[in-house]
Amino acid sequence: MDLRRVPAANLDVPSDPLLLEAIRTEIAANGPITFARFMQVALYDPERGYYRGAAAKPGRGGDFLTAPEAHPIFGRALARFAEDVWQALERPARFTIREHGAGEGALAEALLTGLDADGSGALGAVRYRVVEVEPARTAAVRARLDAAGRGGILEPDDGRPVSGLIIANEVLDALPTHRVVVRGGLLREILVGLDPEGGLVDAEAAPTTNLLARRLADDGVVLAEGQRAEICLAADAWISSAADGLDTGVLLLIDYGHPAAELYDPALRAAGTLAAYLRHQVHDDPYRAIGRQDLTAHVDVTAVEHAAAAAGLVHIGTTTQAGFLERLGAGEILVGYQTGAAATLQGYLAARAALVRMIDPAAMGRFRVMAFGRGLPDGTRLRGLDAV
Repeated sequence: MDLRRVPAANLDVPSDPLLLEAIRTEIAANGPITFARFMQVALYDPERGYYRGAAAKPGRGGDFLTAPEAHPIFGRALARFAEDVWQALERPARFTIREHGAGEGALAEALLTGLDADGSGALGAVRYRVVEVEPARTAAVRARLDAAGRGGILEPDDGRPVSGLIIANEVLDALPTHRVVVRGGLLREILVGLDPEGGLVDAEAAPTTNLLARRLADDGVVLAEGQRAEICLAADAWISSAADGLDTGVLLLIDYGHPAAELYDPALRAAGTLAAYLRHQVHDDPYRAIGRQDLTAHVDVTAVEHAAAAAGLVHIGTTTQAGFLERLGAGEILVGYQTGAAATLQGYLAARAALVRMIDPAAMGRFRVMAFGRGLPDGTRLRGLDAV
């Protein structure tokens, strides 16, 4: 995400007044709420939440740009991973790809185009499903695939287990998260309260659930005095649900995250990782532009791996996005933008610039790519995870 951290005061965007009032009313009636609850309302309220509404906010006209939206080369490369999963499942006549957080279908279109360009037999077997918190957005995906001549591949998602590939790109980092801090050697939770003027403020209190301390213990983490951190308990339920939706195949997760020892290292992240994204800029005030800005926290890769194992999935591998794309032959695909029959200098330069951002370790390149499987043959090898 080509974003720069700026003072929140420079982002003069008002909060959604109805959403802000609903949060204030809940706090006034019941006392401070968890940050996870605040995030749930701010992002996912059915009427006013950031991720609700027919128009997807990520993208060039929104607040941040994901890799699939940056350029089709990402989806073109991911098609090779999908091809290998199809091959590992012994080339089934029906191969379902279920994408969580599909937005307006950028990844779907590019992935299908990649299968076609590579002459993959998987293309004839693919049935594509999308899972969105806002159902109206599936219409945007259908319109995009219809325009590309691939609308017949898209089908409604009935939630039943599938055989194929489940993808979630930059989904886990936006799940509601709790915030904690250590004071006097004790774990405290950072809740959301009201100041005398009715503004939203941090309010420290005893933890609302012992699951917060248990998560840290399971991760083998001891926070330092004064250290702030985020703990996303919602990830466990999300992983369990996604795993329940996989009969055989692979669950592929791509997100900004770290192993627990690195995520909670006070020398690296003493203030935590919570960030707000607005107008392609990042800042640190979650209480501004409520309902009109995205909120994220880095993913605990260790906790995700534990949750996947508890859900009965086998850990296939974890790597960086840079390594994943390299092993999938993204460089070779880039050459096609330069030498192919339809190549143009402008098209090649755009693809190259986008790929550089995707593999840059100072930007998207350090995203974690995590793959978990069920029912795959022993010894299965998947491009992207195997060494070059």
